[in-house]
Amino acid sequence: MAREISGIKPWIGAGAPLRARDPAGHRRRATNHQGFTLIEMLVALTIGTVAVLLAHQIFAAVMDRGHALVQARMILDREINARRWLEAVFLSLDVGDSAGGFEGRSDRVRFASWLRTPDGWFERRAIVLGRDRDRMIASVTPGDPIALLDHVTNLQLDYLLEPGAESRWLREWVSPVSTPVAVRLRVTRAREMGQGERAVVDTLLFLIQERG
Repeated sequence: MAREISGIKPWIGAGAPLRARDPAGHRRRATNHQGFTLIEMLVALTIGTVAVLLAHQIFAAVMDRGHALVQARMILDREINARRWLEAVFLSLDVGDSAGGFEGRSDRVRFASWLRTPDGWFERRAIVLGRDRDRMIASVTPGDPIALLDHVTNLQLDYLLEPGAESRWLREWVSPVSTPVAVRLRVTRAREMGQGERAVVDTLLFLIQERG
């Protein structure tokens, strides 16, 4: 027979539980394993939706900004190419019996010039420079019209008679054998500014190569 140890109650033995029971702690552990509540899930979904919408708006704004920059760069390149083309045309201007004369009016000008062909050589072409609706157009014969500038509301041309401090600009120059020293184009263009529009006047000056 086993002997009882002094100071230990006789009911503690092999059949006694090793840990004391804690009903409240058991309920807390059970509650922690139940997951998120419905309100927590709704809050998380709302935050996620707002984050997605903000990211979409930022991405759309970046795309719109990039598209606007590309369009502005294309317009700038086109205007630079148009000015280079006009400079080359006026410097290669030709007058004479076979080429025809120079007919400069206040709103258009007609002359002949040597233009580079796609094959690399130069051919003399008849050119009429003026405004057609809201564009400045160069009509080339033979050839297709060339749109040089957009949003043009007015086009005025002046012709330089002689350079110097007392330079004289004429409103018209018509001659079968002579040309002015330079041609000045004052181009009025409408550009959008916010919700309204304002007119911008660009002054373009092109020298004509001296001949003879």
